[in-house]
Amino acid sequence: MSVTAPVTAPVTAPVTVPVIEVVDLYKSFNGVHAVDGISFSVAPGQTVALLGGNGAGKTTTISMLLGLLTPTRGTVRVLGADMPEERHNALGQMNFSSPYVDLPRRLKVWENLTVYAHLYGVRDVKGRIAELSEDLGLADLKNRPFGDLSAGQKTRVALAKSLLNAPKLMLMDEPTASLDPDTGDWVRSYLERYRERTGATILLASHNMAEVERLADSVLMMGAGRIVDEGAPSELIARHGRTTLEQVFLDIARGKDGVENTHGQGGMA
Repeated sequence: MSVTAPVTAPVTAPVTVPVIEVVDLYKSFNGVHAVDGISFSVAPGQTVALLGGNGAGKTTTISMLLGLLTPTRGTVRVLGADMPEERHNALGQMNFSSPYVDLPRRLKVWENLTVYAHLYGVRDVKGRIAELSEDLGLADLKNRPFGDLSAGQKTRVALAKSLLNAPKLMLMDEPTASLDPDTGDWVRSYLERYRERTGATILLASHNMAEVERLADSVLMMGAGRIVDEGAPSELIARHGRTTLEQVFLDIARGKDGVENTHGQGGMA
């Protein structure tokens, strides 16, 4: 008597939909390509750094990811939503942090955070603000007008604002700018714990190369609106024959890898 083995369905890997998917993306201003045909994707739970000198295209790229700018050509999908047409479908699940974008200066810190908490549909507004104030050392600042804060204090408030809705995707521009080394290290540790705890995805723009080496799984190096190299920090360092990521960054920013130096071109980023 023969025994027929049971039929077993083939094992397939789960399909992972990118949190960010950019395909052949261009953005032109007055005929100049600020972003010149870039493509990349970011998987759930990754931290990806977007690096480049002034004029490389970082800020323009982030603005299109946020749906603030319409691409000249190409597609941008964030959390499954086409940007900017379906921006409203993604905004509640993402957030943005930059110390260079001021909150209303006359409002007190707690008033600013309350306004943004309501905009993001946070349920327990007081509880969430109290939690973040404790985590980020804002308890003594809550009743001060935002405009009266130091640069480092504003950075911490901007970080709190970016965490109000417990976002699945965080777009972060210089998250530790103006912070002293000890506080900056604490913020980096906080971001590491937050990602481990929540599985959040982070797109990070930073000029702190040690920060990038510590936080980023992958790096996208931009120059003249294009992605000129990419890979894990250790891969980029080895590929360029350097000992630090900062040396790789300087080579690209100064055009030593065949990338035109765009510094000084009207501040275009």
